[in-house]
Amino acid sequence: MRVPARVDRRPRGPDRGAQRVGEARLWLRNYSPAPGADIRLVCFPHAGGAASAYHPMAKALSPSVDVSAVQYPGRQDRRTEPCAESLAELADRIVPVLSALDDDRPLALFGHSMGATVAYEVARRLERSAGTPAPVLVLLSGRRPPHHATQLGGVHLRDDAGVLRELSFLGGSVMEALADPELLELVMPAIRGDYRAVETYVHVPGPPLRCPVVALTGDADPRASVAEVEDWREYTTGTFGLHVFPGGHFYLQDRGGDDVHETVRAHLAGLTARGAGPR
Repeated sequence: MRVPARVDRRPRGPDRGAQRVGEARLWLRNYSPAPGADIRLVCFPHAGGAASAYHPMAKALSPSVDVSAVQYPGRQDRRTEPCAESLAELADRIVPVLSALDDDRPLALFGHSMGATVAYEVARRLERSAGTPAPVLVLLSGRRPPHHATQLGGVHLRDDAGVLRELSFLGGSVMEALADPELLELVMPAIRGDYRAVETYVHVPGPPLRCPVVALTGDADPRASVAEVEDWREYTTGTFGLHVFPGGHFYLQDRGGDDVHETVRAHLAGLTARGAGPR
């Protein structure tokens, strides 16, 4: 009996390239392109947040830093997609996108709040996977490290009013925007979905990061004390730095971010001056 020839349905060269470009466009937003920059910074938003939260940082750091912001599913132009079920799922889906970036510039990561945990998990995966771009620096903002137990108490299980109470507790100008009922209806699924991912996160023990880690926080953050944030030093064998700014959980947005942007710029400039290696 003649055996039918096996058909290879895998995408070939040009198609694979187009697929990589499509994935990057799906996940990454570049609000102030800086193709001539010596380093790329990928930023991860807070729970309920979107890539647009990093528009000011992209503008402030360009043209010396090429800033890309991650757009999670379930919001803005991806609002028809379901939110990720877990932070591990988010990290697993983002790593291939970063691995396929078509340049050899050093890669740094920045994450705020929930985004800090995602950035940390992405960095772990990049460091332990052969052939992927290990980050040269990870900046973690407004977040306690994983060994500090969560104190949120099932926010994602509350009704809308209960979720808003948590956001009000965090403070910041975000509550002003959510006073609009139409906007609240649009963003509540993403807020609730992200809180579910945060509150069900389980840290899998493993080797510390090898790259430098810089922690940043507001001095009045009700969910992350300075002492707790400083414990990120235990999660790297590289150098560690801590920066404390006036403000609460959303110190970055509420203060305009100029001093934060300059701090980030200084750390990245130090890397390029020392000749951080290629991907």
